[in-house]
Amino acid sequence: MSEKKIAVIAIGGNSLIKDNAHQRIEDQYLAAKETTYHIADMIESGWNVAIGHGNGPQVGLILRQSEVAAHHESIPETPLDVCGAESQGLIGYLLQQNLQNELYRRKIQQNVATVITQVLVDVNDPAFQHPTKPIGGFMDEAEAKRKAHDLGWTIVEDAGRGWRRVVASPDPKEVVEIDTVKALINAGVIVITVGGGGIPVIDKGGGEYVGTAAVIDKDYASSLLAQEIHADLFVISTAVEKVALNYGKPNQVLLDRMTVAEARQYMAEGHFAKGSMLPKIQAILRYLEKGGKQALITNPENIGRALKGETGTWVVAE
Repeated sequence: MSEKKIAVIAIGGNSLIKDNAHQRIEDQYLAAKETTYHIADMIESGWNVAIGHGNGPQVGLILRQSEVAAHHESIPETPLDVCGAESQGLIGYLLQQNLQNELYRRKIQQNVATVITQVLVDVNDPAFQHPTKPIGGFMDEAEAKRKAHDLGWTIVEDAGRGWRRVVASPDPKEVVEIDTVKALINAGVIVITVGGGGIPVIDKGGGEYVGTAAVIDKDYASSLLAQEIHADLFVISTAVEKVALNYGKPNQVLLDRMTVAEARQYMAEGHFAKGSMLPKIQAILRYLEKGGKQALITNPENIGRALKGETGTWVVAE
């Protein structure tokens, strides 16, 4: 049984693909190496860690490869839930190998494992009635209408750039492999799990799960993981060192600390953008309101300093 404190770290899929010029696997490998160096600092300081990660750019590339192959070679397109599984294996491999190598260099004898993880969603989640998450490449109107007819896709016009498929982003309800994840953590294994928010599955009844075309927010899924394993700390590793009020404006204020009540007030005042900081704050509030102890938002290179209280934004119950 592991006696160490447990932290869940959620890292963004965008942190492995810096920009369009660095999409190769070799580029992602180097980015993963940089990220795992900072996670190794945390492990070296005495934490046991479970790692959740995003997969947006990677799934986009896998989907695009599938679309191109279908168009030119008549190869069947890969379903979205399978693309999610592929991305978990891909990103898990990059993180797992780099972290294992770094721990070996530091003479830390600890195993790392990736768990292909399903996450249960409710088939009656309202999100399925109002798909909003754009995925895959752009299409002209004729192709979009054909895909909508033949494959049952929901298609929308995207700001004059073309037509795109949209899918639901339902709320995560349960990490299906949670008992396996707990067993690994209790054995002292560093676990990479709920990749990309998890592969979304629905329960058909009688214990039968089936994948569904949807995208789960990775911060919400990582929050659920932190709740279910009773993590001592929930870390969201993102692009900024600290959370800001009035972000990007002349009167911007960086926050060292905020309580749940303060976070709710700032949310009501509209300080956190829907597509970026808002879901992170909401994910943290879910964790804290279910008995979580403390949470931290910072960028990867400052995780070590933040744990010493030198930077980052801490969120606490009160």
